[in-house]
Amino acid sequence: MERTIGIGVIGMGWMGRVHASSYRRVLEHFPDLGVRPRLLMAADVSEDRRRHAERVGFETTTDDWRRVIEDPEVEVVNVTLPNAMHREVAVAALEAGKHLWIEKPVGRGLEDTAAVAAAARRAGVVTGVGFCYRFAPAVQHARALIGAGEIGDVTHYRGVFLADYANRPDAAASWRFSREQAGSGALGDLMAHVVDMTHHLVGPIERLSGRTATMIPRRPRASAEGTHFSRVQSDDLVEVDNEDWAAALFELGGGTVGSMEASRVIVGPRVQMRFEVHGTRGALTWELERMNELERFQLSEDGGDEGYTTILAGAQHPDFAAFQPGAGVPMGYDDLRVLEARGFLAAVRDGRQGEPGVEDMLDCARVLDAIERSAGSGAWEAVR
Repeated sequence: MERTIGIGVIGMGWMGRVHASSYRRVLEHFPDLGVRPRLLMAADVSEDRRRHAERVGFETTTDDWRRVIEDPEVEVVNVTLPNAMHREVAVAALEAGKHLWIEKPVGRGLEDTAAVAAAARRAGVVTGVGFCYRFAPAVQHARALIGAGEIGDVTHYRGVFLADYANRPDAAASWRFSREQAGSGALGDLMAHVVDMTHHLVGPIERLSGRTATMIPRRPRASAEGTHFSRVQSDDLVEVDNEDWAAALFELGGGTVGSMEASRVIVGPRVQMRFEVHGTRGALTWELERMNELERFQLSEDGGDEGYTTILAGAQHPDFAAFQPGAGVPMGYDDLRVLEARGFLAAVRDGRQGEPGVEDMLDCARVLDAIERSAGSGAWEAVR
């Protein structure tokens, strides 16, 4: 028997709209899920965004996020707000017994993330965190190959998220460029995805040597409706007090070594989230800009005709057939969010915690904290 779950979304900017869309689409792709999401209430301070929420199917809207949590019919709360509000809103939702789907980085740093994780443990509810790139069929296939030993013992790992949204000095200083509002910069926004993917594929990071830098120290003030993609011609400049770039060398358990890098100011790559995994018998490479392709290298017995083979994601790979009938017909970013919604709703349906949840974000936050500590100390730091 199909169960209806009441949904409340707090924050109807870009990410709130993506979450709402994923709920509307999930039964189209997974009709046997056994769960019917009901878009009950959306909260946002913007009248325009509230009107949009009404147009796309929310039964009611509000400018007070507390009303979403207080509604007894709302069973699931989605938090898609600036980082500074994550802790307060998420803890309130958890203490009210609501299941929680929240965007990374779950606050402004380790302390906020740990507080939300503690509240989730006390509440005993299901949580989800927006690490959607885990769900790409090519990534799922890569994880299965690694787990099955198809590339041998993992010896090297590289992960990057190189984005260009702030590579011009006139890119607007949205809340993401303020430590008070965002906490870290490229670390929480981009490196969080790199760390989570590393943990997802090859295991936890144990120690590291990290560095950070701010390359464009002043930017024009953003408008009320602007985003971190906006450009502004203005002499009203504000100081950027978090990092534009971060990198680290790291060690996994068992001695595997690797590196990771994130930038929001690079010129060239657009959204190059990429990993390379090298083992004793093969290697795998994937990147977001070509998310339906997996590059696979296998050692041959005689050493001849070796090279990378491009595998196109297709119906033989996890979840692909729910969206497209055959290889070469590409899936997109919003499809990953539908997969994320499917997993989260299934976890709520079954009353069991799935992945990724707030505990996975806490593991990630410990690594991000170690990078900041190492950048300050100049020493290798353990991930606490």
